[in-house]
Formats: sequence, C-alpha cells, structure tokens
Amino acid sequence: MFGLFDWFKGILIDGIIANFTGLFTEVNQKVGEIGVEVGKTPQGWNPGIFSMIRNLSETVVLPIAGMILTFVLVYELIHMIMEKNNMHDFDTSNIFKWIFKSFIAIYIMTNTFNIVNAVFGVSQHVVNQSAGIISGSTAIDISSVTATMRVQLEAMGTGELLGLYFESMFVGLTIWALSLCIFIIVFGRMIEIYLVTSVAPIPFATMVNREWGQIGNNYLKSLFALAFQGFLIMVCVGIYAVLIQTISFGGSIHSAIWSCLGYTVLLCFTLFKTGSLSKSIFSAH
Repeated sequence: MFGLFDWFKGILIDGIIANFTGLFTEVNQKVGEIGVEVGKTPQGWNPGIFSMIRNLSETVVLPIAGMILTFVLVYELIHMIMEKNNMHDFDTSNIFKWIFKSFIAIYIMTNTFNIVNAVFGVSQHVVNQSAGIISGSTAIDISSVTATMRVQLEAMGTGELLGLYFESMFVGLTIWALSLCIFIIVFGRMIEIYLVTSVAPIPFATMVNREWGQIGNNYLKSLFALAFQGFLIMVCVGIYAVLIQTISFGGSIHSAIWSCLGYTVLLCFTLFKTGSLSKSIFSAH
C-alpha cells in the first residue's frame, strides 16, 4: 500500500517539476522574439507584404491623393487671390510662393514611401540601441533549482502535491494564453503599420495647406507614434527582465509560481498600453 502511495507521489513530483520547468518556455520565447520583431522596418519585417502595400498605394491611392492635392492647391490659389481684394492689392511674389509650395507638395506626395522608411529607419536605430542596453535575460533557469525543489516536494503530503500539480497546470495554461496575447500585440502593431502606410499619399497631399494641413500633421504624428511604440515595448521587456530575476525559487513554490504569473500579466497589460501611451506622447489622435 505504501509502495503505491510512493509511486503515485513520485509521479506527482515528476509532473510538477515538468510543469514548472516548461511553465515559462512559451512566454520567454515570445519575449525573446519581441526585440527582434519590433526592431524591423515595415520593409524588413515582410518584404512581400510591403511590396503589395506599396503597389496598392502607388496604383490605387496615389491617383486619389493627386486629385485631392489638385483641389487643395487650386483652393489655396483662389483663397490667396480673393484675400488680396480680388488682386487689387496682389503681390506677384505670392505666385512664386504658391509655385514653390506646389512643388514641395508634389515632391512630398510622390516620395511618400521614402519618408515612411525614414521614420521607421530612425525608430529601428533607437530600438536596436535600446536592445543593446537591455541586457537582462528574461529566461529563468529552472534546472539549477530542480534538485532543491525536489527536496521540498518530497517533504509535502500527497494532497498538497496534487493541489500543486493542478495549480502549476492552470498557471501554465494561463501563461500560454498570455504568450498568445504578446504575439497578437507585436504582430498586430505591424499590421497596423501596413494599414496606415497604405493610405499615406492622401494625408501627405494635404500637408501644405493651412486649413487642411492638420490631416497630414496628425498622420505624421501617428506614424511617429507607431514607430516609437517599438521603443516603449522594449522598455516594458527590460522592466520585465529585471522583475522576473527578483523571484526567489528557494522559498515557497506557490509564491514563485504566482509571482511569475503576476509579472507576465503585468507585461501583457503594459504592452497593450504602449499604443495609447505612444499616441498620447506624440499628441496623435
């Protein structure tokens, strides 16, 4: 009878250690991928998608942007003429100013993707620099504390071991779900970048006008917010790396499990907040 209990207890101990060892493999893998993914430009992340977005923008959106730009320039010319008492007080130098402004507007609109790549090139440099500073490892080396953990588990009763087994299984499933959320946040940001980039010529066509220019200015702010969201994500990863290393595995196993879960929930929550925080910093809406 005692041999059966010892056999069952050994199975529970092995199962708990196995759950505990693989508890954070998925989330640590996703966290490790964050630094690589957010440091890529739209063109570098997926050249195929970027090429498709660029073709759509240049063949479908750019002609519409051209019509909008024509309307904006004609509207500004009429407004400039009417503003000076129907040309009675008109300064001919204003015509040259309007021609120069038209040249700048056309140049900006036709070089939309060069501007977009420049914005994300700057953010990529910032993210890569921050990745070098954030040197803390998010991985927890469970193998180094397995022996100590086994001694603690062998001192527990069968009922407590059974509860700990289901507890570690539940936490493992929860962390797996959180790692999926991390995947959605990082990849969802890139999809959002592609969507915003696809219509770039239209807001850029309005930037030179005083009344319509707010559309283009806000778009540019949104572009910078999306680009530098990657830096905020890297800061969140750095904070997580520091916090996760403060967990003590030599004390209560229950406390260690729930501490790791709590820090992972905190990481997921802060990653969700990076988008709105970045837009708030750049006053984009």
